[in-house]
Amino acid sequence: MSLAWTLGGCMATGAGAALAQAPSDWNAGEVAWMPYEAGLAAGKSQQKPIVLVLYTDWCPHCHNYSRLFHDPELARLSREFVMIRVERDGHREISALYDIDGEYIPRTFLLTPTGAVLTDLASDNDDFRYFLDEHDPAELIALMRRALERTGTRAAHSN
Repeated sequence: MSLAWTLGGCMATGAGAALAQAPSDWNAGEVAWMPYEAGLAAGKSQQKPIVLVLYTDWCPHCHNYSRLFHDPELARLSREFVMIRVERDGHREISALYDIDGEYIPRTFLLTPTGAVLTDLASDNDDFRYFLDEHDPAELIALMRRALERTGTRAAHSN
C-alpha cells in the first residue's frame, strides 16, 4: 500500500484505497466466520488451519481491518481455513488465552488445525506482533499462505 498526503491528511492508494470504501462488516457473505468453540472443533475435524481474529465493535482499527476481508484473494483464501472472530470485550477469558504480547486489538493469530498458535507467523512489529496491516491485505495473505505451507494442508498458492 502507498499513502498520499492530501489537505485533509493521509489517505490510502492502491489496494488500500479500494478497500477503504468497503463496508466494515467482515464480509460475512463470503467469509465463513465461526464462533470460537465451534471453530476450534471444525479445525480439528476438517484438518484445516485456523485464522483467529480478536476485535471489538468500538475500535476504529478493527473497522479498518474488517474491510480487508472484502479483498477477493483474501476471501478466496479464507475457504482453506477455519475463520474465527471473537469480540474481545464480550469474551475476555478467550482474549486472555492469547495474551502473548498484550491484549491490544485487533489481534490476528494463525493456528494449527489442533489450535496451537503458530507464533512465528506474525507481523514484523516487535511491540505488537499480531497487529497486522489494517489497510492492505498483503501481509495477512502472505501469512495465511505460509500457514498452509507449515501445516501441510495445501501447497502454497501462486501470487
